[in-house]
Amino acid sequence: MKFEKYPFEKLTELLEGIVPNSEYSPSSLTIGEPQFDTPFFIQEALKNSTNLLNKYPKSAGEDSLKDAMIKFNHERFGVELKKSEIIPTFGTREVLFNLPQYLLFDKKEPVMAYTNPFYQIYEGAAIASRAKVYHLDLTPQNDFKPQINDEMLKECDLVILNFPNNPTSATLELDELVIWVKKALEFDFVLINDECYSELYFDESNKPVSILNASIKAGNTSFKNIIALNSISKRSSAPGLRSGFVCGDEKILKGYMQYRTYIGCAVPLPIQEASKVAWNDMEHVKYFQETYKENFLIAQDILGISMPKATFYIWLEVGDELEFTKELYRQKNVKVLPGSFLGRNGIGKGYIRIALVEDAKKTKEVLTRIADFKKDW
Repeated sequence: MKFEKYPFEKLTELLEGIVPNSEYSPSSLTIGEPQFDTPFFIQEALKNSTNLLNKYPKSAGEDSLKDAMIKFNHERFGVELKKSEIIPTFGTREVLFNLPQYLLFDKKEPVMAYTNPFYQIYEGAAIASRAKVYHLDLTPQNDFKPQINDEMLKECDLVILNFPNNPTSATLELDELVIWVKKALEFDFVLINDECYSELYFDESNKPVSILNASIKAGNTSFKNIIALNSISKRSSAPGLRSGFVCGDEKILKGYMQYRTYIGCAVPLPIQEASKVAWNDMEHVKYFQETYKENFLIAQDILGISMPKATFYIWLEVGDELEFTKELYRQKNVKVLPGSFLGRNGIGKGYIRIALVEDAKKTKEVLTRIADFKKDW
């Protein structure tokens, strides 16, 4: 078993020994971490519940937090979930690593597929599960959308999609997701959609949908084989809360809940209290949506990119992405992430990922540096 180095470790090694231009202030647009204060009402809820630290949290989460997450799914996606169809989690990273292991542990020769480029935890889960892997390549030729391959899907036990997508910012429409749901039923594999960027959208009349919406439209109202994940990290600028949920197929979640009692991922009660008020409130999210929209409008003007439907990432074609990254850092003191660090088999080569996680003023200044550099590249 051999785990790959994480992209940020690779970046540190790539830039080692390079002295950046001190005429510019350092800027890092590498990690998807919002650089904005967590809303005060969420902070207050955390501070006001520290007295609960003397209690062990339940692995299943408090009912009040479940209720808030159920309310979110109803208000945002129009989906009515039962308590047995949702589990509060310690963010979604832990779920993306341990849920595949739970699903695949009794398979003699497990097979897993996921989008490529990808969030590296998918690969880690595959390695830990000793699974054979198929990559669902996202390229300009397919508009960064995974292609259906029945021969491959017949082999799969688990497929992970990630839409809205990190790093390409692509989205799948409802009817496109319906096709994936039908394939999950036809070939009897578990289909997970990592929806952690679903709330960073820019048009109220054209919001990303959930895989749960697609399941319902496909007539699969019990969500058989269908799982959705979401997180508060991007939505509420609160990655430190580590608050997420997994929802969908009741039968899968019942067994997974039993598994979770062994792995020690119960969410501390003060964090549950803060998470509850965040999930219950939709208004504060609008500020972040408007902020990221403004950043994309700036990027559209400076870099000539198209406005995506959601996320805060630019997937920018630059040619030799490794040299571009090194020279951009050397000449302009800006860190970006080479696309090849996020993909396998040549996917991501020629691209960089830029995370638009700063305020508009800094975003404009830094993107201008990138554009000036790119002009002579």
